[in-house]
Amino acid sequence: MTSWRQRLVPYWLLGPGLLWLIFFFVVPMYFMGELALYSGSLTTGGFELTWAWSNFPDALSGHGEQIWRSFFYAGTATILALLIGYPLAYAIAFRAGRFKTLMLFAVVAPFFTTYLIRTIAWKTILSDDSPVVSVLQTLSLTPGDGRVLATSGAVIAGLTYNFLPFMILPLYANLERLDLRLVEAAKDLYSSSRVAFLKVTLPLTMPGIVAGVLLTFIPAFGDYINAQLLGGTGQAMIGNVIQSLYLNQRDYPEAAALSFLMMALILAIVLVYIRFAGTEAFMGDEDEERA
Repeated sequence: MTSWRQRLVPYWLLGPGLLWLIFFFVVPMYFMGELALYSGSLTTGGFELTWAWSNFPDALSGHGEQIWRSFFYAGTATILALLIGYPLAYAIAFRAGRFKTLMLFAVVAPFFTTYLIRTIAWKTILSDDSPVVSVLQTLSLTPGDGRVLATSGAVIAGLTYNFLPFMILPLYANLERLDLRLVEAAKDLYSSSRVAFLKVTLPLTMPGIVAGVLLTFIPAFGDYINAQLLGGTGQAMIGNVIQSLYLNQRDYPEAAALSFLMMALILAIVLVYIRFAGTEAFMGDEDEERA
């Protein structure tokens, strides 16, 4: 009886998380998928379930530019966040000393302010009469009209800033667990600091890189606040299209179909990566950890 109860313990521990996922992910996904098969409009008597599978290809029609722009903006912001976040996470993990806690607090401090307020702050920073823009104009780093706001660069900057902590934290957690004896062993075998980093540190921190990339790219891809507040009419992302379909056009079936397709697309990208890179990219190589 005791062994039977012990075998059930992991399932009891998984229970709350599974219930959370069922009620707040699986159930909403079911209703959204069902809504995507409705037809009609609010002005003609409402919507009814007609199994309108044509809503899915229709939802993609005419939105290719916004989808490509979302990939470009989210991908660029993710790369910038990685280039900024990795050195910072490395410095916090190995060079911060007694200031480590303070620097970690500085990383998470933006979360004490709402996402919307932080984006509005960037709108003020990048406004035409701000000191920052004046400096950029002096250095000839602005577009031809001298404006930074309502440009692609402003949207990418906002995405990078808002999602940078999602890159830094998993990188720091992975670097914190790194066995420095492996790096020292590489240097004892006459590796330079650069070679030791490329051959030892970087491969061992790949799980943190993958986690940070996913945690940054996925929400950045579906974001619409930065494009709405920091961009212009030519910087709309796919999130802005979905938001407009839901709140302005009230075309709920097309909005649900487009949302469903975008989530399926992101999921497919993650599954393809797992297929080619293996689960070790997420969890690390167990054999290396045991070694």
